[in-house]
Amino acid sequence: MNASKFARIALLGAAWSVPAIASAQESSLWSVYENTLKSAKYIDLTHAFEPVQPVWPGFANAKFKPTVAGKDIEGYVKAGEEFTYDKHGFVATAYELSTDQYGTQLDPPSHWNPLGATISDLPATYAVRPLVVIDISGKVQSDEGYHLQVADIEEWEKEHGRIPEGSVVFVRSDWYKKWSDAARFNQKPFPGVSLDALKFLHLERKILFHGHEPLDTDTTPNLEGEHWLLHNDFTQAEGVANLDKVPEAGALVTIGFAKPLGGSGGYARYIAIAPADWTEGVSVTDAPGVPLPRQTAPLKRDENGVFRPTP
Repeated sequence: MNASKFARIALLGAAWSVPAIASAQESSLWSVYENTLKSAKYIDLTHAFEPVQPVWPGFANAKFKPTVAGKDIEGYVKAGEEFTYDKHGFVATAYELSTDQYGTQLDPPSHWNPLGATISDLPATYAVRPLVVIDISGKVQSDEGYHLQVADIEEWEKEHGRIPEGSVVFVRSDWYKKWSDAARFNQKPFPGVSLDALKFLHLERKILFHGHEPLDTDTTPNLEGEHWLLHNDFTQAEGVANLDKVPEAGALVTIGFAKPLGGSGGYARYIAIAPADWTEGVSVTDAPGVPLPRQTAPLKRDENGVFRPTP
């Protein structure tokens, strides 16, 4: 099954895969899951956030530490005492998050716009969308500061057809592979998305939002792309990963994000859903999620407070 056929099935399958009988089953999406999504390939496009990682230079890194009791519980725990497996039967972690602009993220308009929607204002319809991946990685190899141009979008459309309205467009640069080098990741030059390309995608193709692998939209002195997007009530994804592992057309993307009330940013998780014959990713059969695999050794906190299997 080719990628475009997969997309049509995944988005429209309920219209023709459910028996046409006068019952509640006519509107069921379970058959779409059973016939298409269960065998599809799932690819995580998200960096796990941690205390040591790239972050915009104006922000500090997060801190992970043990959760301690907030008050006494007689015979069980005293205020200020750390919860442990041995004494309390469980553990918990406290996260000191210096900013909501951290790791793989979703920027709502309120990040820059005092009249803009906050992360808790975003509708539930963000959950699943068609995914477009435009590859500029070859050009970035020759010019690390290359920014997506309208011509790159038009070239994609020559091969794959018109970008679907309401889709998510991720720009592949392979910059995510530098994530472990925090100093270089944020250092200019790095790839971006031009203002003309952003205007074309939103005003001409009417996409939901775009995403990129670096933590800034562009390298202009005033971040003109991000300024235009958020002041015009659009959102964007930053710090996206693994775009070299998904098809350029025909996949879907699921969009999950934390929902702090009035938040100016969202810790996000993006997962691509590719056709069953795609070479990357895992299916529900491969990774059913229950029961989950156990650690190779007991979990202990490292020097940064992160739980890791430790012999």
